Amino acid sequence: MNAEAIATEHAARLSAADSLLPLSEPLDTFAEGPVFEVTKGDSGATGRATHTEVTPDISYSLWRALKEHRLSVRLAGSQSDELLGDLLVRWDEYLTSVAAPGDWDTAAVVVRPSRDTIGSAELLRHGFAPVRVLAVRPADRLAASGPPAEPGVRIRPAEAADHDTAVRLHTELLRYDAEFGGVSVRASATEILAAEVAGQIGRGNPTLWIAELYGRPLGLLQIQLPPESDWVSSYTRADRVGYLTTLSVAEQARSSGVGSALATHAHQLFDEAGAEAVLLHHALANPRSTPFWCSQGYRPLWTYWQRRPAVR
Repeated sequence: MNAEAIATEHAARLSAADSLLPLSEPLDTFAEGPVFEVTKGDSGATGRATHTEVTPDISYSLWRALKEHRLSVRLAGSQSDELLGDLLVRWDEYLTSVAAPGDWDTAAVVVRPSRDTIGSAELLRHGFAPVRVLAVRPADRLAASGPPAEPGVRIRPAEAADHDTAVRLHTELLRYDAEFGGVSVRASATEILAAEVAGQIGRGNPTLWIAELYGRPLGLLQIQLPPESDWVSSYTRADRVGYLTTLSVAEQARSSGVGSALATHAHQLFDEAGAEAVLLHHALANPRSTPFWCSQGYRPLWTYWQRRPAVR
């Protein structure tokens, strides 16, 4: 089975498994890297290894390891799971030549369509864990009257006076999510988040919102509307996509309705902008995020399998 046949069967299987997956593989947009290919009988698998690095002074460094190695895989045939294991062996041999063993700020990542579970056991055997997902919620047009109000909750655009509150809520969420291995709390985190919040406040089309509970600012929402959210559109078949960047609720306001009110508000904004689907990332092991986002209509679209450090 040649690479073209593998790609064709891989795409057909994914299209049948999930109608919201893109028709082409979004991960091939990463930088070029070595390609591994294994075949057996009627089955075949290919994997492209890529490597990206970021510095700890930029925003993206908070959401990943500084040095990230990825393997983009395509699987075809009845023995796909076994061949994925063979690909991982080939990739591991390569990683030992390019990554320092034991370096926590390196990660090996395989991003798989969530409903394509073939080979999950092989990933586990090679030390990978499903750390986070890119979740999707198809558009749900609201009635003209809008969503029902949550008692005691008022949502408004963030103002200059909210800067420190927004940074605090961002930081609380970052530190909590860091417990699950998908994000990193860096020495520059507060400075990075403060600059990001300052850039969001006062925009003509608000993207940063504050939720007050009986007058106290205890919740935060940050969103990206098209075209700002176009960077994530290649991960789904929907044409117009919104991205929910952050939803954070202070610990003392959890289970008060603030989170649900912010999510409802976000969905109304996305609907008004004509988004066909909304995407967001969340940690799978987070005992609050996973059930919350499920209750808001989201489901996993892509699963990030990670091993950190990349080489142990």
